Amino acid sequence: MNRKAFIQSHGAECKNWNWSWSFVNEAERFIIFGMWQDAETKKLGLILHKGWETSAKGRKNNGYGQAVEHIRLIEEQGYQLKTFPMIGEPRNPEEGELSASKIIEFTPELSDARLVALPDGWYASHADDNFETIAEVVIGSEEAEFWEGAAFRVHVNAYERNAEARKKCLQHFGFRCRACDIDFGERYGVLGQGYIHVHHIKPIHQCGGAYKVDPIKDLIPVCANCHAMIHRRADPLTVDDVRATLIGPKQ
Repeated sequence: MNRKAFIQSHGAECKNWNWSWSFVNEAERFIIFGMWQDAETKKLGLILHKGWETSAKGRKNNGYGQAVEHIRLIEEQGYQLKTFPMIGEPRNPEEGELSASKIIEFTPELSDARLVALPDGWYASHADDNFETIAEVVIGSEEAEFWEGAAFRVHVNAYERNAEARKKCLQHFGFRCRACDIDFGERYGVLGQGYIHVHHIKPIHQCGGAYKVDPIKDLIPVCANCHAMIHRRADPLTVDDVRATLIGPKQ
């Protein structure tokens, strides 16, 4: 069964079968995305990267706009996300990490998924995953030495984050945002206790694969708002940069 026949067998359609990346079943209110993830990893999988809006040659990718529309149906209209795993050809090294890749294999099985929005795009986790913060979505190993960035087979590299390293970071710094000083437990009571993001001071994708992370030197706790501001630019801001932009009293 080819991909088009597989999608249509689930009652989903798209604007154009030549360039569409996502598909919708209006009657049953669900969206289908192919997921760049090895079927056996059971990790967070990439469904739409913001870098895909234009090609490596600067041309607008038609599938991106439709895919964003479908993301909005999930986020704002309550449509269910469904995914199927895909594997692509190696990327063109001359065109960079976000260059196009031809699908060479896919698994014709749909799974309900949970949409996860990160600064660089949208990902999918298992629908029954239970996590409190985005930093806990992908669970790393329990090695005594904390190794980050172990890439699993995916078109655009997705990286493992080590849960133990996060824990060591928070044991040292606590749960207060190092940029705006908010403590969610103080602000929201029991609901907010223990909630905080952990930011990688040097982006994982710049570390060249697996690397030994120092939970004190390489990680820092920030709130969701400040974390979003850090990643507002392609070259992330520092925590000091964000702190300097704050207007009015700290919360």
